[in-house]
Amino acid sequence: MKRDDDLVREMLLGFETQEDWLVLEPQFLDMSSEDRKRYGHIQLMIDAGLMAEVGDGTFRITFQGHDYIAAIRSDNVWAKTKEGAAKVGGMTLGMMKDLAIAYVKQEAAEKLGIQL
Repeated sequence: MKRDDDLVREMLLGFETQEDWLVLEPQFLDMSSEDRKRYGHIQLMIDAGLMAEVGDGTFRITFQGHDYIAAIRSDNVWAKTKEGAAKVGGMTLGMMKDLAIAYVKQEAAEKLGIQL
């Protein structure tokens, strides 16, 4: 399975809007291919430190995950981040987070008139 960065973003933003801090994604033997893909991406997010498993099929967003969400929340920043990753032929998730944070800092510096 190839990592889908748009799906990671979509899932994280969706998880963040939930009222409960726990994310329930139970795994079943007869999961659809879409459910398997989502579950696989949760495992990738765990690998990256964005989510943590707290029980069987129960997860939470980590502090690092919330930081990543904050960095990629803006559609404009996300588009720039994806464009930057494409220009260099792809990036690790950590590099994408760093790039997104750089774009957020750039926007903040321009709006606030200060150097960050």
